Amino acid sequence: MTSAYDRLTERFSRIAVIDEAAAVLGWDAAAMMPAGGGAARGDQLAVLAGLAHAQLVAPAAADELAQAEADSAGLDAWHAANLRLMRHAHTRAVAIPADLVEAQARANSACEKVWREARNTADFSLVQASLAEVMNLVRQQAAALAPALGLSPYDALMDGYQRGIGAADVTPIFADYEAFLRASLPQAEERQARQPAPVPAQGPFAATVQEALCRRLSERAGLEPAHARLDRSAHPFCGGTPTDVRITTRYDEADLSMSLMGVMHETGHALYERGLPASFARQPVGQAAGMAAHESQSLIVEMQSCRSDAFLSWLGPELLATFGGDPAFYDPANLTRLWRRVERGFIRVDADEMTYPAHVILRFRLEQALVSGDLRVADLPGAWNEGLRGLLGVVPPDDAQGCLQDIHWYDGGVGYFPSYTLGAMAAAQLMAAARRAVPDLDAALSRGDLGPQVGWLREKVHGQGSLLGFNDLLQAATGKKLDPADFQAHLTARYLS
Repeated sequence: MTSAYDRLTERFSRIAVIDEAAAVLGWDAAAMMPAGGGAARGDQLAVLAGLAHAQLVAPAAADELAQAEADSAGLDAWHAANLRLMRHAHTRAVAIPADLVEAQARANSACEKVWREARNTADFSLVQASLAEVMNLVRQQAAALAPALGLSPYDALMDGYQRGIGAADVTPIFADYEAFLRASLPQAEERQARQPAPVPAQGPFAATVQEALCRRLSERAGLEPAHARLDRSAHPFCGGTPTDVRITTRYDEADLSMSLMGVMHETGHALYERGLPASFARQPVGQAAGMAAHESQSLIVEMQSCRSDAFLSWLGPELLATFGGDPAFYDPANLTRLWRRVERGFIRVDADEMTYPAHVILRFRLEQALVSGDLRVADLPGAWNEGLRGLLGVVPPDDAQGCLQDIHWYDGGVGYFPSYTLGAMAAAQLMAAARRAVPDLDAALSRGDLGPQVGWLREKVHGQGSLLGFNDLLQAATGKKLDPADFQAHLTARYLS
């Protein structure tokens, strides 16, 4: 006879396999699927979501949880944490009716397809009705989750992306950063204006050559080709499974920075997935510690490492050897001026690391208002434009560069955006700790070697899975919980001194 806990691990392994199938289908929809497959793909994802949900809400699951908790005295820290996470997943699942789960999967898939056309034509009206339906279902989801979790509706949505962090935690952090940005951005712009104008990109840079270089850089960082793919999509992302990681990027033959830094960003995500504890594969405790933790891993690779002086001193000559052309463009000091340029812009994914949080703050405020009902979907474009004007002093010329630019809301992802900036702050904190622990880290980066950094992250972050919550993970790795001062110190050193 197997124990109740053993039966639970089997159940959650089946759920993980279903989720893995959905993840690969999601990757395919973004990278490979012809447009005509959208409706069928929505049905496929909805059925898989329903199957996973059914596993969680089955009466036997409740019985197994109760018995396993009664017998939990002998569990070690990892298995005890796994059981707690199983209970949390069950609590979330039983709070949401099965018909709502499938309705959301279908509505999200349908809206995402309409969003692509709306963004291409800069016409919000095309997707307004679909987004209204998505938000209606999101509000139903939040209302169902809130009492079960003992959280506000919006915090219940945030809990799905990063446990233990709510709006009350984020609001003062973002307010403090907004004050920092208001004072520091003009100073950074003034300092930048005094520097020599950068030599512009000397393209064209053939997409095939960029792709080959991106593969080499990703592999050099430690991502094994036997367990990863690099493909193309309109919106770069990392998907798939821990043993079959799928990363994507897009190529601009006039500007190679988008693909290079995009791939290194997604490689950071992929390395996290590859470094998760194999002994707890397909178990809740063996998964990443949340999306803020995940963003910290992409940003410590891209922003903290690959845009550092040390790494660019190695990358410049590599790029010159690969593409040829004017050596002045590839000079590391020139790449620094180009790829660490502060600029007020409309597009989040193109933003520099100083202004990027303003884009997240805007979305954080707007999605709270959408969930509460204080903001109607029809009024979103105007509220977006006014919000960005207040934060950065710029207004998008059209909705494609405004409220249509991100896929998240149109795919039902509400409560995710704060993770981006929490992750950026955590990345700075982790990098400072890594430098203290690995004295030759920058020397290695100057050789294009991310090995010492990734090795430290494997021990302190990747290998910890979900054993610890976000703040406890940072406490164990750096000696303190999230401290936004480290991020501000990093920006001050890089852009103001």
